[in-house]
Amino acid sequence: MDYIPYNRQQIDQEDISAVAAVLQSDFLTQGPNATLFEKLIAKHVCAEHAVATSSATAALHVACLAFGVNQNSLVWTVPNTFVASANCALYCGAKVDFVDIDYHTGNLSLECLESKLVEADSIGALPDLLIPVHFSGQPTDQREIWLLSQKYGFKVLEDCSHSLGASCGGAHAGSCKFSHASIFSFHPVKMITCAEGGMITTNDEEIHRKSKMFSSHGITRERATLLINNKPDWYYEQQMLGYNYRMNDIQAALGISQLSKLDHFVAQRNTIAKKYDNFFLNTKYVPLKIDDAKYCSHHLYVVRVGKSRDEIFNFLRSKNVGVNVHYHPVHLQPFYRKLGFAPGMYPSAERHGNESISIPIFPGLSEVHQNKVIELFSNLLK
Repeated sequence: MDYIPYNRQQIDQEDISAVAAVLQSDFLTQGPNATLFEKLIAKHVCAEHAVATSSATAALHVACLAFGVNQNSLVWTVPNTFVASANCALYCGAKVDFVDIDYHTGNLSLECLESKLVEADSIGALPDLLIPVHFSGQPTDQREIWLLSQKYGFKVLEDCSHSLGASCGGAHAGSCKFSHASIFSFHPVKMITCAEGGMITTNDEEIHRKSKMFSSHGITRERATLLINNKPDWYYEQQMLGYNYRMNDIQAALGISQLSKLDHFVAQRNTIAKKYDNFFLNTKYVPLKIDDAKYCSHHLYVVRVGKSRDEIFNFLRSKNVGVNVHYHPVHLQPFYRKLGFAPGMYPSAERHGNESISIPIFPGLSEVHQNKVIELFSNLLK
């Protein structure tokens, strides 16, 4: 049978034409499409500002810099994520710690967060920044996280890499209604793709200004922000040490074309997820729990298959089903073990990492291919 990946991009002729038009234009790097894409994303998620970057990892790094994260900072995130959610703090010289997850959802556990905050407050070791991750496309409990941030005085940066098109209580993921900023990913397996790319959204003008500068060498051309006045139009200033993290116009043109199809893509993912839900109901394999108050974008469809996970993984791969694991906990990576993290520190994330498998879900997944995945799981249940 054909190989069925766990996720993939869906590119059509409109997308190809949009990219070709840029290749034939005057601008390949910094042009009108990048600015337009920022405006369209901000409008879509109902945020005031957006800054396009070359990747979501770049967006995380830039956002940390804009928050002022440095060698004296402490940043918390979850172990159940891609390593970039933690690495971004280390890039700034900060210390990293983790908050365990709710095993049923894969998202940050509010109970663990509150308990850890109480303990940290008692010893004067509260975090400066928390990075909750919207695992699989289900938004985190942002209102409750926000209330805790106000009580304990830390900033909140939402990692929405999985959740463009998702919402909670009517608030779009990335609206920053209950956070200081958010980031998105446009990697090929995400909701929409720019081939590679990221975005920061925020309602804070200062975070927006700093993010814009940090992503572009620390340079500004804005007349109102220049430190030396009465200079010619060509004049620009480097006011901080920044990076070349800008999104180019080719990436942005693809993103703009893809964004027009986002709602359709997410609806398709939900239809596929519903069919899986109906199949797994009352079986020994348990999907992630999705809160009824949340609209999940279903970047991933994750099933807990138990201690025989590796055996099931190998069986499905042998049948050309490209299943994957999301995630082996960050704190158990060799690099983080060298920092002092060890097995047993975050039991729910570790259990999730040992028992979970991600199965195919993406726009364009055929009914024949989904039925094949379901048939293989039926065989496993016999």
